[in-house]
Amino acid sequence: MIKKAYLAGGCFWGLEDLFRQQQGVINTEVGYTGGSVPNPTYRNHEGHAEAMLIEYDDAVISYRQLLEYFFRVHNPTTLNRQGNDIGSSYRSAIFYQNEEEKAEAEDFIKFVDESGKWPNPVVTTLEPLDVFYDAEDYHQDYLVKNPGGYTCHVEYFKSYD
Repeated sequence: MIKKAYLAGGCFWGLEDLFRQQQGVINTEVGYTGGSVPNPTYRNHEGHAEAMLIEYDDAVISYRQLLEYFFRVHNPTTLNRQGNDIGSSYRSAIFYQNEEEKAEAEDFIKFVDESGKWPNPVVTTLEPLDVFYDAEDYHQDYLVKNPGGYTCHVEYFKSYD
């Protein structure tokens, strides 16, 4: 079954570039969510996070596996910051669509905290998904179009084992 997940963890370009390479991920789109500005744009998205929509085949990759990868490719312990990107637009957030996703995300955050992989506690927020607004066309697939473009994302480690 094809499902959707919504995550935010810094500049959306880098997250999109890494997630699109994961087996089972069918499509990615970058955009804005979690704020109150209607029809946000790159120049006016106060309160919204730079976020990513992930369409995935849950027969190939599970929601938990998406979360595990998410917590390996950004720092979930820095409040409103990833690398040089600072501000609430760059917060670490999981935008859940239902109580099942929320519970799974809560369990996984607890697991990450208990794993000791990060020296500080996770500050990733759990926020109900309201509206996801697609970012402008030039932001979509940005690092494919601009291979030398900026990203603050790296794979910090291979697994939580």
